[in-house]
Amino acid sequence: MNTFLWVIVPYLCLAVFVVGHIWRYRYDKFGWTTRSSQLYEDRLLRLGSPLFHFGMLGAVGGHVVGLLLPQSWTDAVGISDAAYHWGAVLGGLAAGVMLVVGMAILIYRRRTVGPVFSATTPMDKVMYAVLGVVVLLGMWNTVLGASGLEHYNYREGVSVWYRSFLAFQPQPELMAEAPIGFKLHALSAFVLFALWPFTRLVHVFSAPVGYVTRPYIVYRSRDERPLGNAAPRRGWDRVGS
Repeated sequence: MNTFLWVIVPYLCLAVFVVGHIWRYRYDKFGWTTRSSQLYEDRLLRLGSPLFHFGMLGAVGGHVVGLLLPQSWTDAVGISDAAYHWGAVLGGLAAGVMLVVGMAILIYRRRTVGPVFSATTPMDKVMYAVLGVVVLLGMWNTVLGASGLEHYNYREGVSVWYRSFLAFQPQPELMAEAPIGFKLHALSAFVLFALWPFTRLVHVFSAPVGYVTRPYIVYRSRDERPLGNAAPRRGWDRVGS
């Protein structure tokens, strides 16, 4: 069972994540979008969207540091366990609160604004549900760690397993010894990764890089006379030939 949960399932979800994005990009380029609903309502969007996205950036950054950087590295630069712990707790709680509040506002907006709700697909609802589970489980683990009720150093267990997983040398016994909250958080996160290519989350991998090198749009008058001397023209007059 440990091999199934912490080797087969993660690699299967990772394969779906990679292959799904390739398939989506090749066969559904016009669907590679967030399907923006800003035209329908922008008051709640202006509040919820920044909270959600900045909270998500903070959460992802915290996971990158906590999972990818070995404890020996932070020890080498003089960061004590206590300093790292409280930095992770305070930063994680701040990012988590922003993320939860922002997501709650966006879900409320999506449910109460008619046109936005009509544009919501079944996959959007599944994505929000799974993402909510992932976030709440992560917050729960953070709160337990801060309260001292859960005496578990994830940097010696979950983090090592995650790096071994990425190195294709998985050590499932490390996750088998983790508390149930960390196990559920990891499994729900892998489910989210498997769903990712088939939801609006694909927009994370899109950036307007082409705008940097795109040529300027040149506007020219269709009137041969200089604009400053042009006489007013009636709306029904023909332009050009």
